[in-house]
Amino acid sequence: MATEALSIPELPLSAVEQWRASGADLVELLARARREVGGIAAVPLGGERATVLVTDPAGVQHVLGRHPDRYVKRSHRARMLVGDGVLSAGGDAWKRQRRLLQSQFTGTGMRRYEQRIAEAARRTADRWAGYARTGETFDVGEEMRRFALDTVWRALTGHEMDDATDRELRSVERVVAAMPTLPTNAADARDAVAEDLARIDAIAQAAIDAARTTHDSPGVLHDLLEASRQHPEYTDRLIRDELVTLIVAGHETTATTLTWLYLLLDRHPEARTAAPQALVSETLRLYPSAWMLPRHATEDDVIAGHHIAAGTDVLVCPYLTHRDPALWPDPERFDPTRFTATGTRPAHLAAYYPFGLGARACLGTQFAVRETTALLELLLPAYSPTFLSTPTGAAYSITVRPDGPTPAVLLT
Repeated sequence: MATEALSIPELPLSAVEQWRASGADLVELLARARREVGGIAAVPLGGERATVLVTDPAGVQHVLGRHPDRYVKRSHRARMLVGDGVLSAGGDAWKRQRRLLQSQFTGTGMRRYEQRIAEAARRTADRWAGYARTGETFDVGEEMRRFALDTVWRALTGHEMDDATDRELRSVERVVAAMPTLPTNAADARDAVAEDLARIDAIAQAAIDAARTTHDSPGVLHDLLEASRQHPEYTDRLIRDELVTLIVAGHETTATTLTWLYLLLDRHPEARTAAPQALVSETLRLYPSAWMLPRHATEDDVIAGHHIAAGTDVLVCPYLTHRDPALWPDPERFDPTRFTATGTRPAHLAAYYPFGLGARACLGTQFAVRETTALLELLLPAYSPTFLSTPTGAAYSITVRPDGPTPAVLLT
């Protein structure tokens, strides 16, 4: 290690105490650290050493892109839900699982899902046509949830999602929503949501059993079962974990992005003429799918001239990188033109990373972008929801969600 490495500048403990007393979200404390200390800042959250916040693009690239072996996932908070799925797995197990699943969602693998994505989008458009005819009030966030869940269920099983499956999969959302308030002890946390976890296990096992006997429209689940013939580690439990992981990662993020997009268009109707891709990209800048990426340093290292000791917890935060005024002029402004041919955006790769970066970036990025644009291509030209009320803020959990319902009508 270079002997001239500097210690990391630290947010004063008094700021942390003020934050704790105020009951504010963690993101507010981290935003203060970035603003007052810089793109690499030590934040004394408790424990043996301060947590290091990394929002500077060069530091982000160092941690996520260049040295993922030095900065690892130690224990994912969603493990009680997703088990040993690819989201929480590590080491050689993660490499095997990632290799198998990546082929499903990139290149030629994506062509397999084009028709299924289109069918799910048409199903949603048909519902909106009904709302327009009747004037019925509906919830935009709920509509986006149904669309995204239907899309990922078709990709996983080869079949559209029926109402019974939809009701059972509500258990996934209840567990995700409960995570920030669950006990810190893993056993106690699991007990608190035991009924929902049992429901999730049951629906997953039913899907696995059905995939063993039906092959008319194979999906990812069939490929996992095929993999179990050659790889004994793919037990029903691991297949269940991958299935639930893909449900969580494959619908929560997409539904949230689409909901934010419509709320942003409600405030900025002039942006409706922008291309769907630009709308999605700018929404993801403000509300990235992965707003926080926790890592753990396995060895001593240097980031941008600053010493990182082995054992340090590191928080990489796309949410704050994307809102850095040094990178994004007027960063709080919703401006899809940033992502057009004539727009300007930072040149550094790690100035924009809504799906993560490097080896552990979201493997479903292409799928997510395709399904969001497919739906918008149908809905944007035809319908403009009028919201009856809108959320006042955001809730920070696995994703950044609107903190309230989104009731709307479609006026003709």
